[in-house]
Order: sequence, then structure tokens, then C-alpha cells
Amino acid sequence: MATQTASYPALRRATNGGCLYLVSTPIGNLEDITLRALRILKEVDLIACEDTRETAKLLNHYGIHKRALSYHEHNEVVRAAEIVLDMEEGARVALVSDAGTPGISDPGDHLISLAIRHGIPVIPVPGATAFGAALMASGLPGGHFHFVGFLPPKRVARRKALKTLAAQPATLIF
Repeated sequence: MATQTASYPALRRATNGGCLYLVSTPIGNLEDITLRALRILKEVDLIACEDTRETAKLLNHYGIHKRALSYHEHNEVVRAAEIVLDMEEGARVALVSDAGTPGISDPGDHLISLAIRHGIPVIPVPGATAFGAALMASGLPGGHFHFVGFLPPKRVARRKALKTLAAQPATLIF
């Protein structure tokens, strides 16, 4: 544990053991999950997930039986406060999205920033990302790229964004 504590200084501040793990999940193939992610999912007290039905497929596949709580864009403000209270009482919580990495074009920003403001350790558990897989398979230069995420849904704003992005001298990933 000394090595992990040295790697994550925030762990030294947490006296109650509560923390937030940001666990990357497979983006299409259930085998694209790290051993560390599986271990964390087995060890935590609670799994906050974008869609409990989607996460149940992953958990059932690996025989993981943990309490899952929905956390998505429609309930994130209320749920984030509830989850932070749990972590302040010592709960170890994993945040997962349906596919990919929490906080990267997926729910998570609100809970992550609230946890940080409350001095709760936030520990990334990296894994597969859609933008990384897309860049790898594209054949485009990967030394300098810009991850844009989702474009604006409204036509005028989307066109304006695309016009601005077209001038960038980098590989663009949406």
C-alpha cells in the first residue's frame, strides 16, 4: 500500500478510507477490461453507473455482485451529493459509464469535482477508450490530436464548431 499511497497523495488525507474510483469499462468487447478494474469492482462498496442494466451485463459476466446505483445526467446533482456523503462515511465507490471512461464524454464531471472539493481521493483506473481505439485504427497521425467529443446538437452551432475546427492542424476525434 505504501507505493499506492505515494502515487496518490490524496490517499494520505483520507482517514476514513472513502474514495472514488473512476473505472473504465469495455467499449464493445467484455474482455476489454483490465484485471485491476475487475479487482476494484469486486472490492468497492457501491458502483455508481450510467445505466444499471448495462452495467449489470458486465458485472454478471464476471460474477460480480455489488450494489449498483444509477448516476446519469438527469440525476447527477442529487446523486453526487448522496454519493459524497457515503464516501465521507468511508464508502469506496466505483463510477462507471456504459462503455468507456467516466468523465470523458460520459457522466462523471459533477461527482468528480464534488469529491475533489470534499477532499475525497479520486483514483483513475484506466482502460479502453473509444477515441484511443479510433485513433489507433484510423491510420491518421497520432502524435498531435484533438479530442472534441460530441458536437453541438443544433445545426447552426454544429456548423460553426466544424468551421472553427477545420482550421486546426491536428487529427480531430469526435
